[in-house]
Amino acid sequence: MITLIHFLVVGACLFSIGLYAVLARRNAILVLVGIELMINAAILNLVAFGRYDKSLYGGQVFALFAIVLAAAAVAVALAIILNVYKFYKSVNPEDIKNLKD
Repeated sequence: MITLIHFLVVGACLFSIGLYAVLARRNAILVLVGIELMINAAILNLVAFGRYDKSLYGGQVFALFAIVLAAAAVAVALAIILNVYKFYKSVNPEDIKNLKD
């Protein structure tokens, strides 16, 4: 039987991998992938807690809202990254010096 601890350990591993990807990568798209891994880890924990809540389905409802918000955030971030690439010809965050122009 898979217990709550198993879900939480997998969620913690996903969050750790996502945090490493955000901190170690220098490419904006890979940083975005790391953020998505961290959001997916939080969603996994919400669904895991919701599975063990027999009376209310709060975990699944919050997970659904988190998935919708994550999709919207990715769409906005990808649009920003594409516009930055069009202007600077690079997606490396260190190459982007000022955004006033």
